[in-house]
Parts: sequence; structure tokens; C-alpha cells
Amino acid sequence: MLKDGRRLFGTDGIRGVANAALTPEFALSLGRAAGEMLRHGPVLVGRDTRRSGEMLSAAIQAGFHSVGIDTSDVGVMPSGGIAHLTATSGAMMGIVISASHNPAPDNGIKFLDEAGFKLSDDHEDRIEQRLRAGGPWKLPIGDLVGTRLSNPAAIDKYVDFLVGSSGYSMRGINAVLDCANGAAYKVAPAVFRRLKCDIEVFADHPDGTNINDGVGATHPEFLAGHANGRIGLCFDGDADRLIAIDEDGLPANGDVVLAIIARHLKERGKLTSNVVVSTVMANLGFHKAMQRLGIEVVTARVGDRYVLEAMKETGAILGGEQSGHVIFLDTLPTGDGILTAVRLSEVVASTGRELRELRAEVITEYPQILRNVRVADSGALNDCEALWAAVEHVEDRLGDEGRVLVRASGTEPLVRVMVEAATRDDALAMADELATVARNEMG
Repeated sequence: MLKDGRRLFGTDGIRGVANAALTPEFALSLGRAAGEMLRHGPVLVGRDTRRSGEMLSAAIQAGFHSVGIDTSDVGVMPSGGIAHLTATSGAMMGIVISASHNPAPDNGIKFLDEAGFKLSDDHEDRIEQRLRAGGPWKLPIGDLVGTRLSNPAAIDKYVDFLVGSSGYSMRGINAVLDCANGAAYKVAPAVFRRLKCDIEVFADHPDGTNINDGVGATHPEFLAGHANGRIGLCFDGDADRLIAIDEDGLPANGDVVLAIIARHLKERGKLTSNVVVSTVMANLGFHKAMQRLGIEVVTARVGDRYVLEAMKETGAILGGEQSGHVIFLDTLPTGDGILTAVRLSEVVASTGRELRELRAEVITEYPQILRNVRVADSGALNDCEALWAAVEHVEDRLGDEGRVLVRASGTEPLVRVMVEAATRDDALAMADELATVARNEMG
């Protein structure tokens, strides 16, 4: 993974195909590089349900052990739980072994600081520099070698935390859960049963290869087909995002969930700073909803780490992404799909309203069409005058009833074209028009 010279860390850690790009040898060296920067441990390590998770977890822990750092292994655990346990256990660092919503052959490694936040770019860069430098490593011997500490009580502590964060009983709420055959498969059902919610659970039998396979937050249509008039709660592989299903079987993405919770907090005087952070991908309907409610929206780049940065800068306690990442900064230092599901269910429980009623009251979503155009060089986007002229023309036609977003992918040779309009037909036509220009000019 070090051969191409590109920055190793992306917006959500290191990703790759397990045992191909992301090998045990690489993970061991990565553990050594990160471990040499710590004065002591332990480092808390957790993973999702991928078959490769144990292999990579063992390898990176061996790397830490070899430079004298103990590890605390919490096993299969949602990424929000790893962040919470890191922050409350005295660990010096947290490690999440997961590729989130990616398919089973992929995996990833994400680092957290002692407070449970994702590492800063500077800290990641220092780890990468040490990794690229390679040996010799500082290798202690005897009783100075690190060791693995098991942590069998970790899941119970995390479940207790989530249940304790709720001020409501969910008695009377009927919900269906889709655990994506991922890290939520034990925790999410345990939390909602403790909260007295009447639940039916799907995709809670992971076999190491079925994570995210036609289920979970990236496939809400699966749960929509099983909801039968109940609320649906879909998690992804590491359970850091939530897509809900309303009683009509319609998906409610992060924009909808964020709008419902923002209004609820605002009405109860609990929306600190009267600010919500979202990203450039947020639906125009979300912005109009917040404007009607008198809530300021701060817009960040796509990526939950950038949402978090903006929240810290503005003092916001609530922020999120259309993809289903929602951050409650007064409770956790990262997005947590199960916590988001609890907070959304609290709104339903406390208001006595159905989810479909709440979304209809708060937000009218604009049809949004996204086109990914493969190009020769996405870095040439800024200089593509013909495309930007076409964008300006479409924006003039849309006026205040739509918007255009054109951006380069940070990971692939793609230009992403997004158009929102008052009707789906208009959005489709305009998105295809701009995609054609991008393809002709840059393809």
C-alpha cells in the first residue's frame, strides 16, 4: 500500500482489499509505527464481522506488542462503541478494524485518539512517515514486550451506555432492525429490547462474508420490504450510520433524520448554539426546513471528520450527513447509528407521532440525481471551462428551486454531478446534460 506514493490515510482511515493491499505484514508494521509514538498503552482494538477482521486485528496488535504496548481486545464492536470505550477506559489510542459499508472482501484500519476522536491529519502523517521509514524498530524483550488483554465486559458496558443515554421507554413502538450482518448484530437488538421496544431483527447472523450483502444502510429496500407498517432501522457494517424506514416503507436518509431531531431539540431549548452542521450534499429541502425553523446550517465538506471539525469550531452539538452519519457531540465523539436510532425513536416516543408524520411536518425533499462520470483526470475539473459554463446555465434555469453540485472524487478518477430540482424529470434531464458535457470534455 506504500508503493504508489499517495497519502496512506483517507477521510476514514486506511482501506483496501484484505490480504491483497491490506496484508497482515502491513498491519504489523503499522502497529509498530503507531506504537513507537506512544509512551504506554493500552491500545483498545475492535472490529466488525468480516472474515479478515481477526487476521488484521491480531496482526496490528502484534505490532503494538512488539514495541512494548499492551492492547485491550474488545472483539466485534460497533465503531461508536470503540470510540466510547476508548474515551472512558483510559486507553491511549483506539483502533477500528472495519471497512464500514464496503463489501466483505474489503477491510480497513482507523485510528482514534485517547478521547475517541479520529486522529488529526498531522498525527496520521507522523504515523505514515514512521511507517515509510521502516526499521530498525525499537524492540524490547522479556517482560517489556506488550501483551493482549481480553475485555469480555466491553459489549455490556457499551449497551449500558446507550440505554442510559435515553430518557424514554420505547414501550409501544414497533420496529424492525437490519443489522447488516455486521457489528450491530448483538448490540442493537440488546439496546432496543432493554428500552422495551417491540422489535423484529434481520441480518443478525454474520458468517464473515455476508456483511452488507444486500442488506443494511446501503440497501434500505431490503428492510422496506419487511417493515409492514413499522419503523425500520438500518445500520451499516460498523454501525456508524443509520437509514430509517417510515411506516409507508419509504427510506428516511440522514437529512430527514437530522431535520426531525434538530426540530425536536430546538423546540425543547436543547439545540446548543442553534446550529446544525451538514455537508455540501445536504438536500435543498433540508436547508429550507432549517431556515423555516430559524436554525443556522453550517456546511462542511463530505466526510464525517469534516462535519466534526465544523461542529467543534461552531460549538454545535448536532451534525450529520445524508449518508446516515449523525453526530451528537454532547454524547459521543463520533457518528453512531445505534445512538441515532435511539434518539430518533425518542422523538417518536415523546411526541406520540409516527415517523411518516414527523418527516412530512419537517421536510419536503427535492428530487436529487447523482451521476458519476469517469474521466481521464479528475484534477483537471477546475480548469474545464465548458463544464462550468454549462453548470452556470443550469443554475440560471433552476433559480431558487434547485441547485447543482459538481465535485471531483477524492479516491477515484470520477467527477460527481448532482442536481436537485422541483421535479424528478427536471433533475434527471439536467444531471444527464451536465454529465454528457463532463464526459465529452474530460473523458
